[in-house]
Amino acid sequence: MVWQSILDFLSQQPLILFFLIAALGYLLGQIKILGSNLGIAAVLFVGLAFGALDERFKLPEILYHVGLVLFVYCIGLSSGRAFFRALRSGGVRANLLVVTMLMVAAGFTVLSHRFLGLLSAQSAGLYAGSLTNTPALAAILETIRHTAPAEQQELLLTQPVVGYSIAYPVGVLGMILAIAVAQRWLQPNYRAEARALRHLGGVGEELVSHTVRVTNPDVMGQPVSALLESQPRRLIFTRHKRQGVITLAKPTTELLRDDVVDVVGAPEDVEEMVTLLGDAIADPLALDRSVYDFRRVFVSSPTVIGHRLDQLDIQGKLGALVTRLRRGDMELLAVGPTVVEAGDRVRVVAPRERMQAVSDFFGDSYRTVSEIDILPFNLGIVLGLLVGAIPIPIPGSEPFHLGIAGGPLLVALILGTVERTGPLIWNIPYSANLTLRQFGVVIFLAVIGTRAGYAFVQTLLSSSGLLLFLSGAFITCSTALITLWVGSRLLKIPMSLLIGILAGLQTNPAILSYATLQTDNELPNVGYATVYPAAMIVKILVAQALLTFLR
Repeated sequence: MVWQSILDFLSQQPLILFFLIAALGYLLGQIKILGSNLGIAAVLFVGLAFGALDERFKLPEILYHVGLVLFVYCIGLSSGRAFFRALRSGGVRANLLVVTMLMVAAGFTVLSHRFLGLLSAQSAGLYAGSLTNTPALAAILETIRHTAPAEQQELLLTQPVVGYSIAYPVGVLGMILAIAVAQRWLQPNYRAEARALRHLGGVGEELVSHTVRVTNPDVMGQPVSALLESQPRRLIFTRHKRQGVITLAKPTTELLRDDVVDVVGAPEDVEEMVTLLGDAIADPLALDRSVYDFRRVFVSSPTVIGHRLDQLDIQGKLGALVTRLRRGDMELLAVGPTVVEAGDRVRVVAPRERMQAVSDFFGDSYRTVSEIDILPFNLGIVLGLLVGAIPIPIPGSEPFHLGIAGGPLLVALILGTVERTGPLIWNIPYSANLTLRQFGVVIFLAVIGTRAGYAFVQTLLSSSGLLLFLSGAFITCSTALITLWVGSRLLKIPMSLLIGILAGLQTNPAILSYATLQTDNELPNVGYATVYPAAMIVKILVAQALLTFLR
């Protein structure tokens, strides 16, 4: 009686139900199994458990839409520049891999169809569920509505939903298990990959500072700019000391015998420069703060946000130099092309008397960077939803829509690269982006879980449920393992990007959340965003083709 009262209460309190699922999912996600934990993805499985417990435990569908839009839009904003860099340096290869693997998954679906004697609508739904693609299911249902006789529609519309609902949960879990297996099999070094892929962005750098005395006659008389251009190193010369006088190093500063300079960069690059210049000395110039001081300053001024450091000309305007930039937990070298974003903390070297002017220039307001500029954020989402609603004609089929996931993601990738349009700053502070992204995916997973849980269990317990479940597991796991093997062994794609590409193939935020948890960097987001649009389009088309041509 008490138990039934609790169930009745929760069925009437969707907000309490949501936050309970989120809390329990977080706890479950912290449990490590074979060295890995599910993280936020565990919310999906708690949602499935609640949905299976009572058919009334279905969170409102509008929450699903809100969560998905928040997640993909924030991913797009943070991955924009990296996405276009990745397209130029291997993006075509990644997309070809994904398209090929989606066709392989279609082949596995055809095998299941022939072997089990499934109906075409069931097989099409099985494909959509195994690859966790709700828009593909929607396209299947829409095709049935437009092509099937009216008296058969009710029956036919249930068939793809059954295949989808039984395959969707294993479509998530199978991908996560495949990543866990591949990690134990391939033993990737995510830290080394992050260093090698730092040019894509979204990856922190290990930075060191060394002080060196110039003794090599081959470099004497050369300006700093020539030394930096002659070798493919990412370095910054900061302080320069000659005959007891300390100044800031400029690109035109020529090095003479016994000059002392500070060099900042990655350890291996700094070591090479020290060897080239002369001899490292033990007393860093940074310890002498009598003339030049250094400080971390928050970037909050709208006039600075979205501009490259070389455009700001801080050294020319303020006599100061930015050496490092901290974005979240990532440490970045402050080279000229680096774009300054809201919430960044820049390390500035400046004359003591100019330090306040430097702080005022950047804004240095923690409160400001903790807030979101509501106008451009919501305008961007509206624009994304409008783009997602545009019908894209496809010969011989129903028009295709990017939908509430593809439209906002595409627009956010562009706006995140543009950064600002006049007074409108499209990007949001890094910390705010992470918070909204996490909250969005929690909402999405909780809703998906509760709405699929009851149908999942009922179908699983039916006479054909286990066979459908095993078929979905076969399609998902086989596709995932082949993708990981081909991508790592044949195409030599770094694992950090590859598991993001796999999440993009699956177009599923839960898998992406698990992938980023493994790497502890933003590279999976880059892989995800690179292939997501193509994966979405191909899955919708293939699902409709399976419905049409399977008999």
